[in-house]
Amino acid sequence: MAKTQESLPTDTPCSTAQSSDCSACDTGGGNAIPEIAAGLPRQTRVRAWERPIADRSASQSKLASIEKIHRRWDRLVRLFGDAGVMRLLNTHVAVFGLGGVGSYAAEALARSAIGQLTLIDFDDVCLTNVNRQLQAFPNTVGQSKAALLAARVQAIHPESTVTPIQAFYDEHTSEALLNPVPDIVVDAIDNVTSKVLLLENCVRRGIPVISITGAGARLDPTQVRITDLSRTKVDPLARVLRKELARRGIGESEDSGIPVVYSEEDIREPIPPAWDAEQGFQCICPHNEDSPHACERRRRIYGTAAFMTAAFAMAAVSWTVRKATESSH
Repeated sequence: MAKTQESLPTDTPCSTAQSSDCSACDTGGGNAIPEIAAGLPRQTRVRAWERPIADRSASQSKLASIEKIHRRWDRLVRLFGDAGVMRLLNTHVAVFGLGGVGSYAAEALARSAIGQLTLIDFDDVCLTNVNRQLQAFPNTVGQSKAALLAARVQAIHPESTVTPIQAFYDEHTSEALLNPVPDIVVDAIDNVTSKVLLLENCVRRGIPVISITGAGARLDPTQVRITDLSRTKVDPLARVLRKELARRGIGESEDSGIPVVYSEEDIREPIPPAWDAEQGFQCICPHNEDSPHACERRRRIYGTAAFMTAAFAMAAVSWTVRKATESSH
């Protein structure tokens, strides 16, 4: 069984800004945020985007061959056959971004017998993640999304090799995060610059990748589609990706070769919460001052629901599983 990331050292309470529904962390007066007051472990962010990522051990880098199918995969065998499930058990998938979409994708991959998972996200759980992220609970606020999700999927699929990495994907970490080269990449990144870079690198290196665009600001899962990036419509993030990748010579005059999960539903404008009207937007994410992608730097924050993020994730996992088993049919 693979070892998941070790517990990180505790940190002092975060300097969360005050808002109308919670107070700043207790520094000698006033009430602390309930989750912090409850004594949950605080973690120091692993600033992997500022220093080299440690080499993974040989046991983590190489997928151990699984030669016998456990009866827990009975229902999968009845869909894909013995050969298909054996391929799943010996497939390495890397999931980039473990938020509302990525967390559901990672769990569905584990429940689909994927034998090796690399789970990558720089962020810690925020209280605002609870409505849509599988590893987010009131008592996990401030803990690494990657480490929490790794423990969850390892419990689902004990024979799998699960490697959590708390890192931000950019030009400095790209080589390390794509080594060893996964069989398939699931792109659930919500930072445009990182997303474009990952997709470009996957295309250049011939790594099969499926990209998920914006699941936020939508309510109808029946409008979720999978198509080549060049043929998407309505979705503004897909439009940006097409433009940026075309500038790099990908999909400029033909299909991009990148399957995309997107929605044809029009985006819904966010409704400002009452607490924003009182004091303006206040980020309550732990370690927000130490984040390369803090919500305070975003122009607009859309509403998001679990039934939409899950729908996008399930579509992506369906493509991934079929891709992994395609030669067995």
